Amino acid sequence: MKIYLNGQLMPTKCSNLLELIRHLALGDKRYAIEFNSRIIPKSRLEYTTISEFDRIEIIHAVGGG
Repeated sequence: MKIYLNGQLMPTKCSNLLELIRHLALGDKRYAIEFNSRIIPKSRLEYTTISEFDRIEIIHAVGGG
């Protein structure tokens, strides 16, 4: 299936947001997810299924000073 990730159409075999985060190796990083215009809490990632052409925005925090 194909999804929009940060505005780019891409193929994925992931069935939920937690699988996508693991696939992108973001597990130990600070991030926020917008899924079809809704912010998804990390506690709901496993239960949020991905469907064809869903729009997912992932924003990760960058430290520095």
